[in-house]
Amino acid sequence: MADKTVTQAELKKNDGQDGRPAWIVLDGKVYDVSDSPMWVDGDHFAEHLAGRDLSAEMAEAPHDESVLESVTYVGTLAG
Repeated sequence: MADKTVTQAELKKNDGQDGRPAWIVLDGKVYDVSDSPMWVDGDHFAEHLAGRDLSAEMAEAPHDESVLESVTYVGTLAG
């Protein structure tokens, strides 16, 4: 799959609400967490919301970025 460039508007739209995909960003990389049981309707344990860049929040997470190996890589965030 070719590396897709995702705009801020696309990221914000893909918030996991109303049947939309749930995308998050970590270090400029966009991931689709829609199928992860850890994300329900774009919400991760009432702590994090999809459609956003979560890079700063990952430093405080009880896990590292290796958890994203099980989700779909979408592409890179424009900008």
